[in-house]
Amino acid sequence: MVRVFAVSAVLMTSILAAWAQPVRTSTESVTGTGTRSREVIEKFVASFATPTRMTGKIARWEDGVCPLTVGQQPAVTKFVTQRVKDVAAMVGAPVNATPSCTPNIEIVFTKIPQALLDNIRKNQTDYLGYAESGAAREKLATVTRPVQAWYTTQTKDLQGMSKIDRARRMGEGVAMPCFTCIGRGGGSTEYLPDASYAGVTGNRVSDGVRSAFYHIIIVADINGLAGYEAGPLADYIAMLALTQLNSLDTCQQLPSIENMLAKGCEAKAGVLTQNDIAYLRGLYKMSPDRMLLITQKSEIADRMKESLGGQ
Repeated sequence: MVRVFAVSAVLMTSILAAWAQPVRTSTESVTGTGTRSREVIEKFVASFATPTRMTGKIARWEDGVCPLTVGQQPAVTKFVTQRVKDVAAMVGAPVNATPSCTPNIEIVFTKIPQALLDNIRKNQTDYLGYAESGAAREKLATVTRPVQAWYTTQTKDLQGMSKIDRARRMGEGVAMPCFTCIGRGGGSTEYLPDASYAGVTGNRVSDGVRSAFYHIIIVADINGLAGYEAGPLADYIAMLALTQLNSLDTCQQLPSIENMLAKGCEAKAGVLTQNDIAYLRGLYKMSPDRMLLITQKSEIADRMKESLGGQ
């Protein structure tokens, strides 16, 4: 059950004012420890980029994003949903423009976040993301932050075949030549019941396999968000909806919306910063099938440096 809380007149004014504006980014002055050197940018990328468990590569959206927001008054839900779409379009992520599209990003405002996650763990466990055991799944379903996201990823191969990333065996099976069976009276084919397969290039640099988002749940705990304005919250949610951040409690050296809810951070950006936008643009211009994570990170850093004007 999702409970709706009343929006104050001040907050509603803030929402309506933000609604009338295009997507804003911070034009922060970067000096001292915030300088955008290559080393600082690489650390920024390293703290953001999260490899998937199945491929070890960075996931991003390949299907058009279709966000849905619930648990607030219509003006608020419409504002947050549109914000995610606007930021996605700005950074080059695909957007599903069909009004009746099936939601693949579900944003829930609730006063009972843990009860919601307990229900998901019981009835829709795959929406929690990859977990290797029941204990790991239970830990994964624990709410620890005022705004938290759960990612279901998929692996796509060279031919576009897609498989949801799950820890349990799929049992699709693969028949392979059995070179050791010849002469043993067995036959020349061996069946591997739990194996999977993927079409690849055979190239050692880019193998044609990539990780992509399949579904994201973002839960906002109303109890822990008193005093936060709609604009910054929507920007923070948009960041979580377009990339899986590696460390949400790390105070970034470069100004970032991520610092807004990180514990102990003094510099809290009020909107998406130029650094955030540059990272997302780098992510969505990156070659998704690079075999090495370090290569993907380096490519994002190169794109960031280019986007930020070599500062």
